Amino acid sequence: MRRLLVGLAAAALAATMGTALAQDKKTIGVSIPAADHGWTAGVVYHAERVAKKLMEEHPNLNVIVKTSPDPASQANAVQDLETQGIDALVILPTDPDPLVNAIKEVKAKGKFVALVDRAPSNNDDSVRDLYVAGNNPALGEVAGKYIAETTPNAEVVIIRGLPIPIDQQRQDGFDKGIDGSAVKVLDRQYGNWSRDDAFKVMQDYLTKYPKIDVVWAQDDDMVVGVLEAIQQAKRTDIQYIIGGAGSKDMIKKVADGDKMVPVDVLYPPAMVGTAMELTAAGLIDQVPVNGTYILDATLVTKDNAEQFYFPDSPF
Repeated sequence: MRRLLVGLAAAALAATMGTALAQDKKTIGVSIPAADHGWTAGVVYHAERVAKKLMEEHPNLNVIVKTSPDPASQANAVQDLETQGIDALVILPTDPDPLVNAIKEVKAKGKFVALVDRAPSNNDDSVRDLYVAGNNPALGEVAGKYIAETTPNAEVVIIRGLPIPIDQQRQDGFDKGIDGSAVKVLDRQYGNWSRDDAFKVMQDYLTKYPKIDVVWAQDDDMVVGVLEAIQQAKRTDIQYIIGGAGSKDMIKKVADGDKMVPVDVLYPPAMVGTAMELTAAGLIDQVPVNGTYILDATLVTKDNAEQFYFPDSPF
């Protein structure tokens, strides 16, 4: 009888602990773009890596990662995550403006929202508790200043990203960086952060302009397309290209002293992991993590490239 009572007591304690553990279990939903180019492939890689790491560190934490190719499907993904009973949402929007309502619905239910990289064009802070991003204005300004200081009379063509708010921030930053110099911008067209689209845009530029000194391609994936177009056209007037993000291929070129890619500007896709770790700290450890966390837009040169080179990364 005594053994039976002890056994029942142990079972009751285990059941109580199990109930408590179930009640304490937290879920983070992560909504990100599909890997449609190198940088977003890096985002997916780091989101999945950090999700696994967080669940290993915190047995009571569940992290669900969903990828979406466009705003409409991402809005559906956010709604699906919400129905799964998430306690927090980490979202890097494909395009923030069409997703504002979906994010607000989650926020209105008292859930913690961490917004990554792309904020609404009206800078509405009410849609999030935490904002983690690269420094988009600085990404453009650092590139512009480098051109103004290195080739102060350069004739420049620009290949923009997508027509979303962060692209405009980068453009405004670039214009600030060249302000007061004799740098002349010949043209600006969208390359959609795509190698193929950037290749086509650069082909158009090479046809229209007999002399181009510098290309600012804003994104390392687009630099690949630009280099291919220049090589096919056998043009020798372009002095160099500046991209952005810090892909391992471009960092390697910088480290090797490639004359066509002398520098790069950092904009790490690992920022999604930073947002996830901060969100988990807030949920699990009640650490106050509300606010804004902006990463530096570091200029990568031959002197410091080695510390930013990660050969095992997908980007």
